[in-house]
Amino acid sequence: MMAQKISDRALDYIINEMIEVVENSKDEIFNISEEARNEHEHLVKELKETKVKVMQHIEDGDQLEQKVRFSRQRLAEVSKYFDRYSENEIREVYEMTHAMQTKLAVLRQEESVLREKRDDLERRLISLNQTIERAEGLAGKISVVLNYLHDDFRQVNEMIEEAKEKQEFGLKIIEAQEEERRKISREIHDGPAQMLANILLRSELVERNFRKQDIDQGLIEIKSVRKMIRSSLYEVRRIIYDLRPMALDDLGLIPTIKKYVATISDYNDLKIEFTSMGEEKRLNQKYEIAFFRLVQEALQNAVKHAEASLIQVKLEIAKNNLTMIIKDNGKGFDPSMKRDKSFGLIGMRERVEMLEGKMDIKSMIGKGTTISIKVPYVPS
Repeated sequence: MMAQKISDRALDYIINEMIEVVENSKDEIFNISEEARNEHEHLVKELKETKVKVMQHIEDGDQLEQKVRFSRQRLAEVSKYFDRYSENEIREVYEMTHAMQTKLAVLRQEESVLREKRDDLERRLISLNQTIERAEGLAGKISVVLNYLHDDFRQVNEMIEEAKEKQEFGLKIIEAQEEERRKISREIHDGPAQMLANILLRSELVERNFRKQDIDQGLIEIKSVRKMIRSSLYEVRRIIYDLRPMALDDLGLIPTIKKYVATISDYNDLKIEFTSMGEEKRLNQKYEIAFFRLVQEALQNAVKHAEASLIQVKLEIAKNNLTMIIKDNGKGFDPSMKRDKSFGLIGMRERVEMLEGKMDIKSMIGKGTTISIKVPYVPS
């Protein structure tokens, strides 16, 4: 018994040490990621400025090269008919030509240096992007490990005996949760957090204007602040809605889709048509959640990438199956080519396959995209 207690204490000590090391590693990776992001922003700005300088040097060099060509022709003419010109005129033409040639050589050398700097900045940006992606991937994996250590490691013997297969599945769930948390964190950082920072800055401008007795400008700033607050409120509500629309539980699938379509259409100033066919009835919860998420992902993809002016959504509720078609008149793409960031479509296909359904994507460049989904429906 005493040996068992000592063993338990030793195991707890080891676990705590492991957790502390992993947490410290996560903090270090986060710091590396943030430093890389800051450097990335700085390099993007520097690259933009360098490209402007390169273009300016090219333009100046081309103009100067033309002047040098004309000056050399003039020099050749003077040299050929030197008896027609005075010594001062000949010397003046020669010195001018030489000065422009020297200036052109310097300009081309500066252009070459700027080109090398531009290429080096682009290579560094690619490397930084890879570093940031690796850091985010490692952070997600470490979060999975921390969850495992905190929640499951102390029961590892029972898990090995009772649920070896569940272990891998559980890790996948945790990984998915961490990915979703990272997505929400990024959305809040890029949306409401940025807007609130802008609102704070604008409020300082309002205070400054009122102190200067500039009432009109102060009112303009207040209107701008009100608009920012409205946008921030919309973004917060959208994030909450993306997590779980309450209307789905209260009203069902079709009213929730109608409301979502109207919101997306209004916010993006985009025409989206929704048509439902068949019996408008409440479905099994897993089908309602799945089809709402499918509509949500399809519309977000179309809005972000398709550049469409019209999106059509059709949903048919039949006795034994559910059919949905999402069609847009956007720029389309080649489905046969591998797309690096087609995670949305992959997630949609996996969700459809979980319901033992089929999803078909038809798209042509310049001809729009049509996504067809058909799932067998078995009421519980």
